[in-house]
Amino acid sequence: MQNPSPSPSPATATGAPTNPTTTTGATTNKGKAPASAAQHSSAEASLKRKRGFFQKDLQHMMYGFGDDANPLPETVALVEDIVVEYITDLVYKAQNVASKRGKLLTEDFLYLIRKDLPKFNRCKELLSMNEELKQARKAFDVSEENLATANDQV
Repeated sequence: MQNPSPSPSPATATGAPTNPTTTTGATTNKGKAPASAAQHSSAEASLKRKRGFFQKDLQHMMYGFGDDANPLPETVALVEDIVVEYITDLVYKAQNVASKRGKLLTEDFLYLIRKDLPKFNRCKELLSMNEELKQARKAFDVSEENLATANDQV
């Protein structure tokens, strides 16, 4: 059963401040945010602009994996945030790998997921299928051009 509204945390229920540094006991860097936090906040800003872009696709995928046909919008938004964050993080890492070369290639992504064999094998399968489709389209276009030139000669 899904809970439509989450219960407030004990800190907010009592009116206590919700500063994460006070509740976890972590110390701050004297008001200076680390560079990764700055990147993370810019990534969050871009997530807010594109929210809902993958909503229909994610709903269908969630249904395919056993969720309800019409999942809660909050659930879809959460899954979308997780997916976009993962993809953004993967692209940043791939850019760092490719920075020496100066050009981002599909091999950079394959390098990053090389230890996750199911993902790696699926990517290789999709890339080979894409190559086969390109070859088939190319052969179809060539045969179509030959047919058109043969009709012009007749």
